[in-house]
Amino acid sequence: MDDLVGVVLAAGGGARLRPLTRARPKALCPVNNVPLVDLAEQRVRPAVAAVAVNLHHGHRALDAHLPSDVHRSWEKVEPLGTAGALGLMRPWLDGRPVLVVNADAWCPGSLAGFVDGWDGERIRLLVAGEDVLHPRSRIAGALMPWSEVAVMAAEPTGLYEVSWREAQRQGRVEVVRHDGPFVDCGTPTQYLAANLLASGGRNVVEDGAEVDGLLDECVVWSGAVVHRQESLHRAIRLPGGVTVLVR
Repeated sequence: MDDLVGVVLAAGGGARLRPLTRARPKALCPVNNVPLVDLAEQRVRPAVAAVAVNLHHGHRALDAHLPSDVHRSWEKVEPLGTAGALGLMRPWLDGRPVLVVNADAWCPGSLAGFVDGWDGERIRLLVAGEDVLHPRSRIAGALMPWSEVAVMAAEPTGLYEVSWREAQRQGRVEVVRHDGPFVDCGTPTQYLAANLLASGGRNVVEDGAEVDGLLDECVVWSGAVVHRQESLHRAIRLPGGVTVLVR
């Protein structure tokens, strides 16, 4: 579909991911040394003509990080949720269908195959580990026809509540099961799990970190120091000596 565009949802504050999100916006937290927002963008790029990212929490850092060809959608007053974000983007979307992903989910691989064969009329959802849609489904990708987006308002709302639930009742939702890797990086435990899966179980140390001590299943961010006398197990070391232990 030549007019399909991609939207990466990256405006969330990441309260459950603290203290990591006190150091970086959630979308810039790296998995295997690549920021989550970049991984999400890489998933949609092969399938779309253009990409947009919504910004709220940590908007200055995200704006400085994103490539110049990415459209920025500024949610200035408050975060608008998954549906409100699309409502605000309607002038940019301008009648085009959209492929939506969340920046805080680690789910490697291109979404081009997910897009193939879409009829452009029904909502198509990529659901991790399930063949059905429900309020707690883990969504790895969503294809939304313009007819669904055109009626969305730029106010705090969610896609399940304002679109998917009713569309499912009417038989207008197609669920595609995703059985590949998928981790919602919403908590430090999940974030560490994503890093270890992405690295094949190896420690993940960013460039700019100093490690003289021992590491076992750890993530160390740039600017952090692990001293010679330290031995860390299943830990995330942040700059300033902050350590998150995952047990």
